[in-house]
Amino acid sequence: MGQSLLPPSGGDDNIQPVDLKAALEERYLAYALSTIMHRALPDVRDGLKPVHRRIIHAMSEMGLRPNSSFKKCARIVGDVIGKFHPHGDQSVYDALVRLAQDFSQRYPVVDGQGNFGNIDGDNAAAYRYTEAKMTEVAALLLEGIDQDAVDFRPTYNEEDQEPVVLPGAFPNLLANGASGIAVGMATSIPPHNAHELCDAALYLIRHPDATVEDLLFDPANPQKGGIEGPDLPTGGVIVESRASMIESYRTGRGGFRVRARWVSEDLGRGGYQIVVTEIPYQVQKSRLIEKIAELLVARKLPLLEDIRDESAEDVRIVLVPKSRSVDAGILMESLFKLTELESRIPLNMNVLSMGRVPRVMALNEVLTEWLAHRREVLQRRSRHRLAAIDRRLEILGGYLVAYLNIDEVIRIIREEDEPKAVMIERFTLTDLQAESILNMRLRSLRKLEEFEIRTEFDALSKEKAEIEALLASDEKQWQAVAWEIGEVKKKFAKATELGKRRSTFADAPEADVEAIQQAMIEKEPITVVISEKGWIRALKGHISDTSSLQFKEGDALKVAFPAQTTDKILVFTTGGKVYTLGGDKLPGGRGHGEPLRIMVDMENDQDVLTAIVHDPARKLIISSAAGNGFVVTESDIVANTRKGKQVMNVSMPDEAKLVVPVKGDYVAVVGENRKMLVFPLVQIPEMSRGKGVRLQRYKDGGISDIRCFTIADGLTWEDSAGRVFTKMKDELIEWLGDRAAAGRTVPKGFPRSGKFNG
Repeated sequence: MGQSLLPPSGGDDNIQPVDLKAALEERYLAYALSTIMHRALPDVRDGLKPVHRRIIHAMSEMGLRPNSSFKKCARIVGDVIGKFHPHGDQSVYDALVRLAQDFSQRYPVVDGQGNFGNIDGDNAAAYRYTEAKMTEVAALLLEGIDQDAVDFRPTYNEEDQEPVVLPGAFPNLLANGASGIAVGMATSIPPHNAHELCDAALYLIRHPDATVEDLLFDPANPQKGGIEGPDLPTGGVIVESRASMIESYRTGRGGFRVRARWVSEDLGRGGYQIVVTEIPYQVQKSRLIEKIAELLVARKLPLLEDIRDESAEDVRIVLVPKSRSVDAGILMESLFKLTELESRIPLNMNVLSMGRVPRVMALNEVLTEWLAHRREVLQRRSRHRLAAIDRRLEILGGYLVAYLNIDEVIRIIREEDEPKAVMIERFTLTDLQAESILNMRLRSLRKLEEFEIRTEFDALSKEKAEIEALLASDEKQWQAVAWEIGEVKKKFAKATELGKRRSTFADAPEADVEAIQQAMIEKEPITVVISEKGWIRALKGHISDTSSLQFKEGDALKVAFPAQTTDKILVFTTGGKVYTLGGDKLPGGRGHGEPLRIMVDMENDQDVLTAIVHDPARKLIISSAAGNGFVVTESDIVANTRKGKQVMNVSMPDEAKLVVPVKGDYVAVVGENRKMLVFPLVQIPEMSRGKGVRLQRYKDGGISDIRCFTIADGLTWEDSAGRVFTKMKDELIEWLGDRAAAGRTVPKGFPRSGKFNG
């Protein structure tokens, strides 16, 4: 058994050592090229990949024209894989199905009968149940294929011939779009409106140097090209700025944001419901509804009560708001943010230029190459027709000779052994003429009248002169191409059911981002708890008694306060930084929570100073231990990143120490030296970041506490026993001064802790 595995006699003579790297490179390159050229990228001229081209060609060979009857898809798939496309039947059938789906193709190429899938993402029936034939679009793509319009090449088994590219009288690449992933490159082109593409192509014929801006529709200058933007089979609203679309079309790369189309239906008594009638392109409806339902269950959509699918032939998704007071706009904005009701359709016009070179092309380049192909098809068809006319004229010349010498011709045919040679010599005929005379039927002698032959001869001579004039003139060729495009435009005009624009354009409404973010969070009461060592958690509900809270060994309560899940929590550190956390994002109350250092990028040598619920209208005084401070507006210190925001500039050994809300018109500052200074609030500057100014002067030690108050109401404090003391303005005379003074020893009854609240 082992012997048979050895190479033939000669031992190692048949073994060739190959460098693995070189072998892999060569083989992978061959695979990559094959994928790029023969599978994933469409040809810029007919907008088709090989599998689609072969399906259309096979249907053409089977005679499945738009006006013929349907045939089983199994027969079509069988022909495609048997003659042209040596791949799996399922992949070919999937491609055929996609060509027939009016929600995948803007202008379906295949007319399907039976179950070809739906927008919910359900599969088509098996190919033994479904039937198909071509649509008008496929007929246009094939127009002239039997008139030498394009080159043919041998099929994979060299038994048949297949077209290298289709004549492509329809602007298929942009009209139906394409998507594919090759090796190291991909393509993604959304569908467009054929009427607009024809307008742009006609403009390009008149102005060959037109830019992308010229080809796009400009309301200020409607004479230019007519492309408004993508026109998706499933409609929707494209919310992309004109400048962004111009840039995408100019570079061949970009994208378009598409939103579902919705209306608000009045239910009477102030109630309403939202009805979605169009969803973005290539979004599966059932998956979309599933995702929204999941978010609803997870309480991520607090404004939404329920979702129902009431679709029949048309899409109808009903969204029920939580209450009649919910703003429909904000509800939809929150859905656009979280679900595929808004999706981004990429544009990557990576196509095979001239059928050979993969290249990302701009809009005007794509149309220019399609027009060049249409002109070449026109020239080839004209030359083919010219050759046919020449052949026919030659035959008619022979018929004329035969008619004028009919008796002699009959005699030669009856009496001569080699009538063809004799006739050629006798009447100086060509081989083709003699052969045609010999092939004539006897019954046509009756009709063979000189008048009819001369009429046909003259008509063909005139047509020959016209074709020769066409081939000699660039201008006439472009006129002919423009006429053909004009005919396509008429067939798919916006006035027709198939041709009318489905996607519309709008600016995305300028929505209040804060309101939308709030709308995406379920509002619930929580109590935020932070420990001395920086562990944070959020307990459900508002808890007034924090004495029962458990902490890790050696840890204790730093700060606890009530909040809502919709609140932002500002966390201040001793390093002068502020971090912002969403109330809904905090770890739950079970256990000890999580260390803040995991949630934000806190330096190791810094600790939590305090935390508060964010109030955008409020101002704070921030002070360092050394007694420097300033006023800051809360809305200026919110940071939405892990890095947080540096607000107070402090360097060791100094550190941020106090954060006090601003109220009233005066400030009382107490130092660790138990001296108190009272001065007007306006003396503290307002900044968004800095070191601050000196609040009170100390020989040694630093600041102990700050309190803002209204001087007319007096300064109050509590001692450790809970007794409240109040000093009115006239009693505070000796402590009143200017900022940065040393102050006087605290009044009698001031707490030993040096704090205003005992």
